[in-house]
Amino acid sequence: MPAALVVVLAAGLLTATAPTAHAAVGATLPFTSVEAESATTTGSKIGPDHTQGTLASEASGRQAVRITSGQRVEFTVPGAANAVNLAYSVPDGQSGSLDVYVNGTRISRTLAVTSKYSYVDTPWIPGARTHHFYDNARLVLGQNVQAGDKVAFQSTGTQVTVDVADFEQVVAAAAQPAGSVSVVSKGADPSGNGDSTQAFRDAIASAQGGIVWIPPGDYRLTSSLSGVQNVTLQGAGSWHSVVHTSRFIDQSGSSGSVHIKNFAVIGEVTERVDSDPDNFVNGSLGPNSSVSGMWLQHLKVGLWLLGNNDNLVVENNRLLDMTADGLNLNGNARGVRVRNNFLRNQGDDALAMWSLYAPDTDSSFEDNTISQPNLANGIAIYGGTDIAVRNNLISDTNALGSGIAISNQKFLDPFHPLAGTITVDGNTLVRTGAMNPNWNHPMGALRVDSYDSAINANIRITDTTITDSPYSAFEFVSGGGQGYPVRGVTVDGATVRNTGTVVVQAEAQGAATFRNVTATGVGAAGIYNCPYPAGSGTFDLTDGGGNSGWSSTWSDCSTWPQPGQGNPDPDPTRNLAMGRPATATGSQDAYTPGKAVDGDANSYWESTNDAFPQSWTVDLGSTQAVRRLVLKLPPSAAWGARTQTVTVLGGTNGSTYTTVLGPAGHRFDPATGNTATVSLPSGTSLRYLRLSVSANTGWPAGQFSEVEVYPTS
Repeated sequence: MPAALVVVLAAGLLTATAPTAHAAVGATLPFTSVEAESATTTGSKIGPDHTQGTLASEASGRQAVRITSGQRVEFTVPGAANAVNLAYSVPDGQSGSLDVYVNGTRISRTLAVTSKYSYVDTPWIPGARTHHFYDNARLVLGQNVQAGDKVAFQSTGTQVTVDVADFEQVVAAAAQPAGSVSVVSKGADPSGNGDSTQAFRDAIASAQGGIVWIPPGDYRLTSSLSGVQNVTLQGAGSWHSVVHTSRFIDQSGSSGSVHIKNFAVIGEVTERVDSDPDNFVNGSLGPNSSVSGMWLQHLKVGLWLLGNNDNLVVENNRLLDMTADGLNLNGNARGVRVRNNFLRNQGDDALAMWSLYAPDTDSSFEDNTISQPNLANGIAIYGGTDIAVRNNLISDTNALGSGIAISNQKFLDPFHPLAGTITVDGNTLVRTGAMNPNWNHPMGALRVDSYDSAINANIRITDTTITDSPYSAFEFVSGGGQGYPVRGVTVDGATVRNTGTVVVQAEAQGAATFRNVTATGVGAAGIYNCPYPAGSGTFDLTDGGGNSGWSSTWSDCSTWPQPGQGNPDPDPTRNLAMGRPATATGSQDAYTPGKAVDGDANSYWESTNDAFPQSWTVDLGSTQAVRRLVLKLPPSAAWGARTQTVTVLGGTNGSTYTTVLGPAGHRFDPATGNTATVSLPSGTSLRYLRLSVSANTGWPAGQFSEVEVYPTS
């Protein structure tokens, strides 16, 4: 791709736009992606939606197309191709197939679709809900198609949500290198029926200092490889040589010079089990190693790197459908370069550096394209010294994550905080940032987070493009709630377009200098500057000149600005309390107020026990006409029937409340869904809703799993 062009995500294609001061952003890819919502369909479009737990929120572009039996999506091919990869979702527990048509003629090959690798639950991660709805499936068409040709996918009975199609011209299989040792010569079975594990081990032992050749075919390994060092593992191409295993290399150390390239490793990981090494590489490849030209799919983690991986290069790879991270440099990384990779549908941080045990130093993530990490961040830097994040294209982050996070969140000790110079340069973030259900407020597209300790490094954020963030562009926060400062930040050169709420979301004490930051289409105000905890200090924004379009400040620190620019008209049947800030006079253990507005009827708020009366309050964000409340407890039969005595109060300023309905008993019975509906008087208008609980026949506390607030009766 010409260096003068910048790749951005448009409505239909990955396309190129006018030059800027930077070369092309993101990876140079061998395929072109076409969004289903831009295709012709007899089905129905879903989205856009940013709500955690919805199909549209995890889709590329936050939109997709749903087809049922006989319905189709027809794509216009953007260029010469002979193969396609389709991102899709089917309902949990279902499988099926799609018929494939080229220019109106059905071909003999079908595309299998399944929910087997989707619908992942991680209940040990606070704020997580069922996620990872999509999967990817690839198909060689058996013929060449050209730009303008039509390729259609038609449901044969299963409901399929089609997200995006990647069209690619797959080159012929490469020839065996001279002098290499073929795994087939050692007994490997290219049909995939036999166990080829020992043949791979024998070939590696025979080829020390040389090349292990993996010919075209499918190879099944039943256990991981170890003792891999001073060898090249090479295939005929990632569409031709395929290894089926969920654990490829698992070793704590290596003398290095391991080079892995040009084949696919496709696993069978269907759930995330963090204690299992279900990874392409688990541990160390040793110094001066490389991974290139790989297709990695259906694993827990692509590369979970421990020990000595000095000067490792990871480039030109595709990582799809991991249940956790795409790649994590788990301490000790020195001189590592991760560049020109494509990552889609990761179940945690797509790319991460975590400075546990020793700092990651002088390492970088450069020119990568990251799409749809559905839990956590596109790129996360947790500590480390002299780290660079350059020229990456990141889109469509979901729950608990930003496009880029620069953080001192440690997770475990010994942790090494950010130090030296952290360079964040030339990145493009599209529809990144998300509502954090644990904080009950949003995370910005680019977040600097003094989570567990003060940030005192030199953080240089330069030449950034942030487009269509659902919430804020830049966030400065102490996410652990301790109010640690964020210092040493410079933001120089940024273009912000259509941010949902604010350009700068400052919630920590500290300081940053902004220069040449321009914004258009700001949803609420330029700056939200309300450090948390209240009274912990101020965040000082220094105007370095050249800034425009974001000078206004959000004036009410008691409430969060709501997304404005580009949002659809509100649904009159919507739940006004969903995801809104909630507080209470007290909470028991982990049963915090926000659990009553998280959309999950199985989580709940419980007040301090044996201390009636107790109250729970939600801020709706602005004064609203309210006609009906639906109060819920978990639907499980284990929750016996009970009556809670509740007084409904309302206010407009958060300090003065009037009684809307006096104390009344409301019956909750699992036989009828453990739900109580409360009708409010005509003319009820409030911003702050307070429920005061003075009695509960089932437990000595106030309890709600959901409080739903509706503008209609």
